Order: sequence, then C-alpha cells, then structure tokens
Amino acid sequence: MRLTGRCRALRGLACLPPWTVNAGLVAGDARTLVVDTGANAAAAETILGYAEALRPGNALVGVVTEPHLDHMLGVATLRARGIPVHGHPRASRAPADLDAEIAEYATSIVDPARRDAGEAAVFFAGTRLEDPDRPLAGETALDLGGVSVELLFTPGHTPANLCVWVPAEGVLFSGDTVVEGYLPNLEAGGPAEWSEWLRSLDRIAALAPPILVPGHGGVLRGPAVQAGIARVRVILERALATGRPPTGPRAAPR
Repeated sequence: MRLTGRCRALRGLACLPPWTVNAGLVAGDARTLVVDTGANAAAAETILGYAEALRPGNALVGVVTEPHLDHMLGVATLRARGIPVHGHPRASRAPADLDAEIAEYATSIVDPARRDAGEAAVFFAGTRLEDPDRPLAGETALDLGGVSVELLFTPGHTPANLCVWVPAEGVLFSGDTVVEGYLPNLEAGGPAEWSEWLRSLDRIAALAPPILVPGHGGVLRGPAVQAGIARVRVILERALATGRPPTGPRAAPR
C-alpha cells in the first residue's frame, strides 16, 4: 500500500489466527528500511521482494519493533543476506520459543487429520530464530539518504517496543503500541507495564502523525489516528481499573 512517495505499508501478512501482522518500507535515496520482518521466512522473502522493487539498487536495512515472534521471525532471512537488523537491546528470544510458536500454531488447525499430520510446520518452513544484530544503545536517527527516520523507544506492550517515525513524510509505524480492529495484547505485562504503555501513547499522540501504520489492522489516516490511539488508551485504562486484561483467562470478580 502506497502511503507517501517514500513510505509503503505491507498489510495482512499471515500470522497466528485470528491475527495478521503488518510491515513497512521507507525508501531513501541510498537505503531502504524494512520495518518488521513477518512471522515466518516466507513473509520475510515477500517483504524483501517489495523492498527491492520499491527502489532497485538501494542497500537494505531492517528494524524490528518488538521481540514477539510475529514481528521478528524473518530476522534470520534478512541476516542470511547480509542485511543488518536494528532492534531494542531487549529484543532477544531463545531457540525454544520457536518450538512453542509452532505448537501454538498447531492448536489453531481445526481438522484433526491436518493437525496430526504436522501441517503447522509448513507455515514455518525454512524459518529460523535469530535476534537483531544491531542492538540500539538508545533512540537513534537513521539517514537513508534524502530522508531520516527516528527509532523511538515506546515501551508498554513489551519493554522493548519501538516506533519508527518518518517526520518528513508524516508517517509513524507504531508496531503493537497501537493496533486497529483487534484488542491489544496486554497479557505480556501488568499494571506497571500498562501505565508505561499509556505514557508511550501520549508521546506518539503528541507527534500528531497524519498517517499511522499499526502493528496489526488497518492503516489510520487523519482524524482516525488520534481516535485509534484513544481506543487503545481506553482499553488500557479499563485494564488498570479492573486489574485484568481484556483477553485471556478472567480473574474471579473482586
């Protein structure tokens, strides 16, 4: 999806049902930034194909917005091609996490014959788990040639969440700090993390981006940007008031 002359959104990449996940591209005159790498090697190859077509001849560089595997299971695919991948220093996972992801995916297969045949492995064919090789010492600006992007720390959903802000284009790639249409996943943290998430929402709301690409769901434009941020804020505030997230096992009423 074309957002601006330099920015693209890649929407609806396959993920654990019912989720799809988004990625993004920012093309400078010399380098193209890949924002998030998808939930498997096939998604990463698709993203790279679009990146190469957007501005042929550009060097490629990647960034992951968080350590959840739907955003970083393509890191190994990029690194195998010599593409550096930036990420928060805490964007790190253990090899056993991929096995757990495959097992969880298998539970989403309704037909028992397909499940027993191990068809979940098809989705993860060729996928390996690697961490970003360029951990960020702090918030960073990347010069892509003719355009600069800012990698902003926006913790809450996880301690390692980033947003990618392209001021000259008015585009923010929010990762899962904002999701659209889906209930945000609050289960990775608790009240302290949810409060931190609210502060991150305040920060990106103050940027007033004309276009926001969420980690999941539709692209937000114009007034829908602040409405989308406000929607996530209300869900967080409700979780803080009740002491429990909107999804997952429900605590007994107090």
